[in-house]
Amino acid sequence: MSNSSSFYQTSELYEVFIRSARGLEHKHIGSLHAESAEQAITYARDVYIRRSEGLSIWVVKSSDVHSSQESDIAHFYDPMDDKPYRHAQFVQLPDAIKNM
Repeated sequence: MSNSSSFYQTSELYEVFIRSARGLEHKHIGSLHAESAEQAITYARDVYIRRSEGLSIWVVKSSDVHSSQESDIAHFYDPMDDKPYRHAQFVQLPDAIKNM
């Protein structure tokens, strides 16, 4: 029992993102403890990727992830109201593009 608690005291928490196919975005799939980014990638491969379903793994220290608050949402979108050309509805994609 002391070995596992020692590991958690010396390791850091990493967030794991996996891209499952070309053209798709990376998706957050979980968290894990590791002592380095390289070890986190190895653990992520062992824990989250089975049967070659992932093309790319990203790991990020949880302490490096910063987020906005729900109360800040109006601040982010107010400047966009007068720029409708930035909305995705004006982009026409060819039929051959399946994942965007």
